[in-house]
Amino acid sequence: MKIFDATAVNSTALDPQRVQRRTVWVLSAAQLLSGIGNGASLSVGSLLAVQLSGSNAWAGSVTTTMTLGAAAAALPLAGLAGRRGRRASLITGLLAAMAGAMLVIVSTVTGSFPVLLAAAALLGLGTAANLQARFAAVDLAAPEHRGRSLAIVVWAVTIGAVAGPNLIRPGALVGEALGLPALAGPFVFSTAGLALAALLLLVGLRPDPLLLAARLRAGSPAEAAAKGTSAARRRHGLRHGLRAIQASPRARLALLAVIAAHGCMAAVMSMTPLHLQLLTEGPLAGMPDGHAHAASTDVLVLIGFTISLHIAGMYALSPVMGWLTDKVGRLPVILLGHGLILVSVLVAGFGQSQPALVTVGLVLLGLGWSAATIAGSTLLAESVGADDRVLVQGVSDTMMGIAGAVGAGFSGLVMSGVGYQGLNLAAAAVAVAVLAAALGAAARDRSTPAPA
Repeated sequence: MKIFDATAVNSTALDPQRVQRRTVWVLSAAQLLSGIGNGASLSVGSLLAVQLSGSNAWAGSVTTTMTLGAAAAALPLAGLAGRRGRRASLITGLLAAMAGAMLVIVSTVTGSFPVLLAAAALLGLGTAANLQARFAAVDLAAPEHRGRSLAIVVWAVTIGAVAGPNLIRPGALVGEALGLPALAGPFVFSTAGLALAALLLLVGLRPDPLLLAARLRAGSPAEAAAKGTSAARRRHGLRHGLRAIQASPRARLALLAVIAAHGCMAAVMSMTPLHLQLLTEGPLAGMPDGHAHAASTDVLVLIGFTISLHIAGMYALSPVMGWLTDKVGRLPVILLGHGLILVSVLVAGFGQSQPALVTVGLVLLGLGWSAATIAGSTLLAESVGADDRVLVQGVSDTMMGIAGAVGAGFSGLVMSGVGYQGLNLAAAAVAVAVLAAALGAAARDRSTPAPA
């Protein structure tokens, strides 16, 4: 018991602001390292899928499988966080993703498409952990700083995620030096980044922010443990989380804003590499061995550059979006986010024949996703009770994953039927629906007193 007390209530733990600053720093550094894995997967995944399956119809399968993996893992990881804390949950997700990155390399060596899909599912656990990290940043945050803290952790993934797509060429050199296929090279960097991120969380995320927040609310470690055990028995599963969200109109809007933004982003982004390749070179040639290039080096550089700028749009201005969320309000930033998504898909859709306009559209799409996700996640976290918060966050990540899987999964079919422009117009319709819902909520807020 003495050891527990020394860990739980040392001088650092007694100063929540100090712990909060350390938590944000550690989470940010881990996000930076783990972002390399996601960046490589987004830029190379569709090309690997086509190369190993031999069909353009499977282009979105890697993104779909990753998002399904993230959706399936979100609630179990949230449950693990509720029982053992954020550290155990986040490390579990990152280690699974590291195994996935290594399995991608195996798939390229063996030429096995099913192994690639299994690897993508494991990489999805890393996505789920990265999504949960943004909520870990607000466990101890003051209400007026929640948006900022969440945004800093989201922003930290910028360097790694933007670097990921641009590791195609260096990765090819590393792959060749190791005797691996060229497209396997970036995942060597991914494996190392994920391993370092997990190690950093293991060493640095102490005390655990979620467990400390529970202790502070309960007043003592014993009461917090008893309360946490009781809550874990009473509150679990998707159904209870959805009921908690359903009980709050603001939580419902927040969830809608987040999942719609993620679905639109996944659908358009997952098909953009293939669209750029078809636009510049025509259909992919079938390649029986895993060592041949599916597209020229110039096209791979163009794809990597475009996806890098898109990811920069998603993350680089996150602190600005967080500041706006705290200063202007949650609803206005949600409106800004889906307004940007609407503009982005119109630019990319009607400018589909010009790579420069497609790139501009992808950048705006990333900015819109950033605004909607940060404002929506902040609103969701404060719209439900403390006992339901971790579960609701897990539900949100699950629904985001499902929306992303649906968007990426059907994007190939939509693009085959109505083209890249039609895919963007379908995303525009979703953005318009969310804008209408948010405007209705804003009108209701103007006519009623704001909640404390």
